[in-house]
Amino acid sequence: MARTKTAYVCTECGGTSSKWQGQCPNCGVWNTLVETIAATPSSRFQALAGAPSAVRTLASVETRDNARTPTGIEEFDRVLGGGLVSGGVVLLGGDPGIGKSTLLLQAMAALGGSGKLGRALYVTGEESVEQVALRAQRLGLVNATVELLAEVQLQAIVGAIRTLQPGVVVIDSIQTVYTEALESAPGSVAQVRECAAQLTRLAKQNAITIILVGHVTKEGAIAGPRVLEHIVDTVLYFEGDTHSSFRLVRAIKNRFGAANELGVFAMTERGLKGVANPSALFLSQHAEAVAGSCVLATIEGSRPLLVEVQALVDPVQGGLARRLAVGLDPQRLALLLAVLHRHGGVETGLFDVFVNAVGGVRIGEPAADLAVLMAIYSSFKNKPLGAKSLVFGEVGLAGEIRPVQRGQERLREAAKLGFTRAVIPAANKPRQAIDGIAIVAVERIDQALQQLTG
Repeated sequence: MARTKTAYVCTECGGTSSKWQGQCPNCGVWNTLVETIAATPSSRFQALAGAPSAVRTLASVETRDNARTPTGIEEFDRVLGGGLVSGGVVLLGGDPGIGKSTLLLQAMAALGGSGKLGRALYVTGEESVEQVALRAQRLGLVNATVELLAEVQLQAIVGAIRTLQPGVVVIDSIQTVYTEALESAPGSVAQVRECAAQLTRLAKQNAITIILVGHVTKEGAIAGPRVLEHIVDTVLYFEGDTHSSFRLVRAIKNRFGAANELGVFAMTERGLKGVANPSALFLSQHAEAVAGSCVLATIEGSRPLLVEVQALVDPVQGGLARRLAVGLDPQRLALLLAVLHRHGGVETGLFDVFVNAVGGVRIGEPAADLAVLMAIYSSFKNKPLGAKSLVFGEVGLAGEIRPVQRGQERLREAAKLGFTRAVIPAANKPRQAIDGIAIVAVERIDQALQQLTG
């Protein structure tokens, strides 16, 4: 018998090597090469081969607007940029049990009932059709016009799609699908990359919308090669605590819309329901102002959100001082504490500092800097901020307060929810007053810290 050839594939970038190495020669990441069975060159890309494309000039290409089809779930449509696009490929990842299959089954039931995209096909590789039917029964979708297929072989799935000609297909999940052109096990780097590439080509050639469900690693990234996220058109991530009833869906990449859009859902007995006013979810429920709490106006995609930032500064009980940030960048927290020491005169070396963004939301924009510092200083002095006060602004290393984008939208959202006072960068001060809210413009850290009230 001929000896089976093996290759080593990087789980980070998908690059191959003929022998094992501690460092990937393609991307330079350590300890990411895993052994797989090498495929023969004649069979690997056979399914992707097609008629050669003609060379055309850019001016000769006729463009058209991508018509969107709403799924019927408003928050899901918001994250998608208005709805699904024919021929688009969507990748949805998240922790186990967070609600990926539930959300997609609801969307497929709504699309199948409306008939806007044609027939809806749900391909399950992890469950039987009976299990999917039981979930639909719990969600009240017994009469949904969704066609089910329990299959993991790529050739069989492609054959079913070509026969049924559906308008939208869900593959749950891409890690369970395998192709016979490769000898490696399902879920391996080569299988995931090959199956995703063939399904993407099928979607583009036949104008079929395909939604892929992806597993995630313990670090929270989608399992498989990083090239998987480059192949698809849209990448969505489920966020939030599985022990909480609230779920967040964030768009990391979207070729047909704005990235970093956020959809907020509540898990109920009837499935996921969109939250109409997400700002109320992330705001505090305190009867009166408390020390260490500050409300931040942040921008998530196309809409402003008000989020409560909490801080706790406590003397060290022994050992080294701890710095912990939940929902915020820990490295950014260390930087802000250094700025607070140099330009605010507050020494926190003998104190533990804990910062948390309420509601499980993750804040990545620098507009949260000033709110984090105000919350830390409020806890350090044990003095609460004024009631109905709002803060946002970027903090520089020299102690200056820098402006942020779309400041007026943040202020209007705060005024809508009854906030009466806002501490903002001087450059973001609106030319015309906003009814119901007093603006306090600051340029330096010390000016902002003086706004604390007893």
